[in-house]
Amino acid sequence: MPRPHSRRVTNHPLDRNLEGGPTPERRSRGIVERVERPIADECGRPSRPYRAVDTLAAMERRGSITGGMRQAGEDFRARFTIAQLDPLRAPDLSRPRERGASRFTADEPGMRIEGARDAVWRAIQAVGGPASPAGSCLWHVVGWEQSLKEWALGQGWSGRRVSQETASGILIAALGALEMHFGVKRACDMSIS
Repeated sequence: MPRPHSRRVTNHPLDRNLEGGPTPERRSRGIVERVERPIADECGRPSRPYRAVDTLAAMERRGSITGGMRQAGEDFRARFTIAQLDPLRAPDLSRPRERGASRFTADEPGMRIEGARDAVWRAIQAVGGPASPAGSCLWHVVGWEQSLKEWALGQGWSGRRVSQETASGILIAALGALEMHFGVKRACDMSIS
């Protein structure tokens, strides 16, 4: 069942080559493109070289954000994924965490997840905290991978709806602050000309 806000891209290059490509159901949920080289599957064999174009990639292509801002967003998303903060998750009941006793070493999943959660928390604090518009936008749009439109109309900032243009500006500002927090921006880029 398609999302109520989904859009169908017509005259896309993938529509002309249906053999071995993404299914029509997948293409109806947004832009899917062929990558320049094959992607290895879990056994190392080349697999179907297609990927979905996400919000950050689309914004970088339009020129709304810089490569550094996109990289900061990708870094945040990677930490968010490791931290297991997405809404659709199940607890790992085979690895209970005991208070007071640190039975895990630094490279085991328990400590790795906790480290990622700490990094996500520090990043959210760096952009203004979870109740700020930038923090909320990062959490939902970059972390949970909601569309910008879904966040603007549904969640917004503190439960108040915002326009798509305002939501885009909030995300751009959040990515700029995140870029500085992660140190993606080089010192030479920060000088005033």
